[in-house]
Amino acid sequence: MDTTLRDGEQTSGVSFSASEKLTIAQLLLTEVKVDRIEIASARVSEGEFQAVKKITDWAAANGYLGKVEVLTFVDGDTSVRWMIEAGAKVMNLLTKGSLNHLTHQLKKKPQEHFSEIAAVIALAVEKGLQCNVYLEDWSNGMRNSKEYVLQYLDFLQNQPIKRVLLPDTLGVLIPSETFEYVSELVNRYPQLHFDFHAHNDYDLSIANVMEAVKAGAHGLHLTVNGMGERAGNAPLASAIAVLNDFMPTVKTGVSEKSLYSVSKLVEAFSGFRISANKPVVGENVFTQTAGIHADGDKKNNLYYNDLMPERFGRQRKYALGKTSGKANIDNNLQQLGIQLSDEDLKKVTQRVIELGDRKEMVTQADLPYIISDVLDSNSIEQKVQIKNYVLTHSKNLKPSVTLHIAINGELFEEHAQGDGQYDAFVNALKKIYKQKKSELPVLADYTVRIPPGGKSDALCETIITWLHNGKEFKTRGLDSDQTVAAIKATEKMLNSI
Repeated sequence: MDTTLRDGEQTSGVSFSASEKLTIAQLLLTEVKVDRIEIASARVSEGEFQAVKKITDWAAANGYLGKVEVLTFVDGDTSVRWMIEAGAKVMNLLTKGSLNHLTHQLKKKPQEHFSEIAAVIALAVEKGLQCNVYLEDWSNGMRNSKEYVLQYLDFLQNQPIKRVLLPDTLGVLIPSETFEYVSELVNRYPQLHFDFHAHNDYDLSIANVMEAVKAGAHGLHLTVNGMGERAGNAPLASAIAVLNDFMPTVKTGVSEKSLYSVSKLVEAFSGFRISANKPVVGENVFTQTAGIHADGDKKNNLYYNDLMPERFGRQRKYALGKTSGKANIDNNLQQLGIQLSDEDLKKVTQRVIELGDRKEMVTQADLPYIISDVLDSNSIEQKVQIKNYVLTHSKNLKPSVTLHIAINGELFEEHAQGDGQYDAFVNALKKIYKQKKSELPVLADYTVRIPPGGKSDALCETIITWLHNGKEFKTRGLDSDQTVAAIKATEKMLNSI
């Protein structure tokens, strides 16, 4: 079960709009093919209600309604009525899984809590809803008040529920405890279905997921990019990779090739940037930087493991910097279709290392310019030149651009508007390339870097990632003006293609 849209949305500063929630829900169920999704908490807000309604309307029309779940509360008939109005059919009832929470938060006795739970479950079933039950703070419950947890499960096993959901709410379990606690419950209550819900406060969520599965847990709760409160939840991509590679007896329907695309979509919608070294989905995880690794890859794939990028719809890359060796740079040149003699390759390698020492970023798209500079060659022409442009930005008027550009010596001039100055520039460019019957690459990512210090005249670096003919490449521009830096990066792209 993916809970990005419920537990993941509890990431500090993250709130998805109704249409974003619908898009993510559709992708998770139809492309990623998770079994179930938890999409919201009942009663949170009118906006949340509308988001749930959008998803349930779509799910009902497409046969997915039984896979859509909502967190609900022990509140008499309030949550049940909310579920019915929202069109949802599966409720995950939040209850107390530790005596500590029950005593100090609810200030109730076990039998009192159980009685109220039974009443909500009975009402839900009467209204045609399916019910699963969360045992909040279950991990601490097993550590400190196991008698209460067992007493509660003795009660639950006689209730008309489908699943018992076991959360490590505060992310405190170590793997040996996870195995011990899940094993005990699976063996003691063979008729119950147990889901394990890991948090990542000690960076142990994936280890705990493995141990829960080994112990016989029947389901897992995961989130895209490991989103969630505090340090987040167990990440979907890592969990699927681990299950597929190390637990062959466990089968899931999840499509590995869709994990990267859903990661990038959630990253874009949430504004929550994942780290470049995030396993499976991070920007750098299939990038070799050290020259010795690139050399080894050419000699019987010495530095490959089972996490092949192609599994996840990605490609292996070779970064350029001060640790680059000849093999690393040669791999990049081959991808560009450029061949150099050993002597020239040494010169280019030395220049890349010098740039890396100065902390300058070097991309594959920079290599032709470096070659031209180092070898004093005229073979690399600047076939596209942006001759001139006028950028305008006025209050209550759309930004506009007048662009003058030369392509192979042929001059073009176009005017366009856009949502911003750079968007207007790209729209003008598209008009010109349409005349040339050429398609521009797709802009996949746009990053702006400004040195720390807060000076308004600081140089600004714009790095744009492009997608062209199924391949990604980056270009960069440097200027004191962000839009001009982006235009310089775009001019490099036009010459690269």
